[in-house]
Amino acid sequence: MNMKLTLAAMALAASSLSAQAQTEIQWWHSMSGALGDWVGDIAKDFNGKQSDYKIIPVFKGNYDESMTAAVAAFRAGNAPHILQVFEVGTATMMASKGVVVPVEQIMRDGGYKFDPKAYVPAVAGYYTAPSGQMMSFPFNSSTTVMWFNVDALKAAGVSTDKLPQTWPEVALAAAKLKASGHKCPFTTAWQGWTQLESFSTWHNTELATKGNGMKGMDARLVLNSPLHVRHIENLGNMAQQGLFVYKGRAGAAGATFESGECAMYTNSSAAYAGISKNAKFKFAVGTLPYYPDVAGAPQNTVIGGASLWAMAGKKPAENKGVAAFFNYLSDPVVQSVNHKRTGYLPVTMAAFKLTEESGFYKQNPGTDVSVNQMIRKTTEKSRGIRLGNYVQIRTIEDEELEQVWAGKKSAKDALDSIVKRGNELLVKFEKANKS
Repeated sequence: MNMKLTLAAMALAASSLSAQAQTEIQWWHSMSGALGDWVGDIAKDFNGKQSDYKIIPVFKGNYDESMTAAVAAFRAGNAPHILQVFEVGTATMMASKGVVVPVEQIMRDGGYKFDPKAYVPAVAGYYTAPSGQMMSFPFNSSTTVMWFNVDALKAAGVSTDKLPQTWPEVALAAAKLKASGHKCPFTTAWQGWTQLESFSTWHNTELATKGNGMKGMDARLVLNSPLHVRHIENLGNMAQQGLFVYKGRAGAAGATFESGECAMYTNSSAAYAGISKNAKFKFAVGTLPYYPDVAGAPQNTVIGGASLWAMAGKKPAENKGVAAFFNYLSDPVVQSVNHKRTGYLPVTMAAFKLTEESGFYKQNPGTDVSVNQMIRKTTEKSRGIRLGNYVQIRTIEDEELEQVWAGKKSAKDALDSIVKRGNELLVKFEKANKS
């Protein structure tokens, strides 16, 4: 009996030592709903495939909130190992000296091969510093697309054989929807991203100088060009006619499309996860609308979503765990599964080819729209938007655009104000981060 007790005690001790030997990796993220479930499943899959490391995903609120929390945690010396940061926080993260370890470095130090050329060029380029070093891991990269309630369009007499591709076609479809009694023909989520940022690159037009900030911190906003004014003025007119119904900032419009309240909307390709789960109608995805008379349009849309940053000041064993997780996420099979489930881009070319060969795009028409929009050849005006203090600038965009939708300000006055107020923040960022 004593021998049995001794053996049991030894087994328990061994089990305890094994559990202690497992290195825990804290991963702060901003995924909720269907995407929160996805993040949890990723952690379970990685944790189940090896026993050295345990990824612990922690939801820290929306992107703004998680970034603020991480800054405070870093100053207090208890930052997470991995932080998910949305794309507009990239310039700020890159300028934060000593806060992060570049993904290239952490992968190579961890003993893994890392080739930036394996990633979709527009994605890898966005997260690559001017020095040529890739700084963060492109985890959930998305782009802007147009979502359609096919049943609502058909009921309104809009042809669904060829979905609206241009802004004039969207306006005509919205008018038919309204005439048929639809209360919300068109809406948009993330208005600054969809109607200013992606709108600009899709039309091969600068949002800001210096290649939209990709070439230096002395960039300045120029989003009050005649083309920008024309577009925001058109949307403002649609708002006054009840063809465009503003549903709030960030992703607030999502629920109104999923419920069937709004029939068309621009948002992230990653809205697929929620729409496929919640919509009780036939839906379709199309390219972002464009103006057919603009030379060079359509060009390519810009990256959205977020990337994963390895935070500095961690133990070597913990950094190895971060590298192991990034290596797992780079696997083409894992990438393909994630892409099919969420609508986020497959960030490696191998994953894109694997998904294509599996027949997924043929079985689910439109799911390749986001990929095709992003893998077009980029230009100096369309590589991406990388500006300092852009989180705050997005808030300014929201404030000013809301004045247009409410009929309280002209498109030109609102865009002029965004440029003036935004450039003041860019000057501050440049001064604060000059080396």
